[in-house]
Amino acid sequence: MIDSDPVRIIAVANQKGGVGKTTTAVNLAASLASMGRRVLLVDMDPQGNATMGCGVDKHELPSSSCDLLLSDARFGDCVVRVVDPTPGFDLVPANSDLTAAEVGLIESDDRERRLGKVLSTIAADYELVLIDCPPSLNMLTVNALVAAHGVLIPIQCEYYALEGLSALLDTIEQIRSSRNSALRIEGILRTMHDPRNNLANQVSTQLITHFTDQVYRTIIPRNVRLAEAPSHGLPALLYDPASKGAVSYLALASEVLRRNSRRRPYAS
Repeated sequence: MIDSDPVRIIAVANQKGGVGKTTTAVNLAASLASMGRRVLLVDMDPQGNATMGCGVDKHELPSSSCDLLLSDARFGDCVVRVVDPTPGFDLVPANSDLTAAEVGLIESDDRERRLGKVLSTIAADYELVLIDCPPSLNMLTVNALVAAHGVLIPIQCEYYALEGLSALLDTIEQIRSSRNSALRIEGILRTMHDPRNNLANQVSTQLITHFTDQVYRTIIPRNVRLAEAPSHGLPALLYDPASKGAVSYLALASEVLRRNSRRRPYAS
């Protein structure tokens, strides 16, 4: 990304759980930050896994993404600085309060655009904003998709993954046609990949056949260190920087930056 480009907002989303969505959001944020990019990670999942994966206790939050969505809370009061890897990145944390936020949003006139309005006020402070979406299509996910320029779709190369991808693509098209004409697929990321698995290789080939250059060249392998890192409240880059998982997310960060350097700036 070149410095003159506006902020790019990327929703990390998949309606199917267990595909490495939060792992991708946390590790991509850390990898981009390690490259000197100004990054904001917004946790929009009531489970708060991205928050915990950054080493922030979701049970001890003075303010969270819930406050940004439902009240007039100052953005600065809801941000936590994740200092590692240097120079670090900003996090808007989340916890189970977001479940109540979804109910509150339904009663709001601008319920689908609350997150987008908040992010528009701080766009100049960041180069990339990553939004970790919940593994379902609800008002929180809709807010993220309405606010975003692109959707990064982590997908595990298994049989049912393709069916889930089809449903997500339908949702993206609905949002694009009715609420956010700038929304596009940022990229499809193959996660938890085992090259020894014939089905995984077949699904991977199908993805490339159908989506060609929308599929990232980077593949995230199934990696024990990558799975262990969240329990220590660390991205893999800090937990074990030499691990295959950490190296793969660094490669993904480079690919994301290369793709964005070729894109024209989006209008705000």
